[in-house]
Amino acid sequence: MKLKKFGGTEQKVYDLVKPVTDELGYFLWDVCYVKEGAMWYLRIFIDQDEGITIDDCERATAPINEVLDEADPIAQSYMLEVGSAGLERELLREEHFEVCIGDEVRIRFIRSVDGEKEIRTTLLAADRNELTVRGEDGEEKKLPLADIAFVKLWFDFE
Repeated sequence: MKLKKFGGTEQKVYDLVKPVTDELGYFLWDVCYVKEGAMWYLRIFIDQDEGITIDDCERATAPINEVLDEADPIAQSYMLEVGSAGLERELLREEHFEVCIGDEVRIRFIRSVDGEKEIRTTLLAADRNELTVRGEDGEEKKLPLADIAFVKLWFDFE
């Protein structure tokens, strides 16, 4: 697994939008600029401790749109979407791991590790090279990022 690095457009948008989301009290989780079919989509994912509602997305859309219209960082037309990062969001950036220390995560490996292809565990620490998690025996276990396909927050719906 490699930590996400923004493309040029995503980084420009992130830099423009972050002050807006900070002022509104939201955590800017991610910016994605993707082409799907004939349309380009600019997706801004926000979060806060209480979770995100449709009203939060609506509240954030107008000021984000205003900043983007003024700066005009994207030449072609696109559809702006502001949404929640989701309950079982993927951890992609260093700050994602930092804010999720102590949370339950689901880790899928590229190849089986100790006979397991996927585990649920508690995230104890993270750096650019490895994660530290709580093993089944309660002991700390180090997992190299190079062995990991993805890490997502785990939410037990039961």
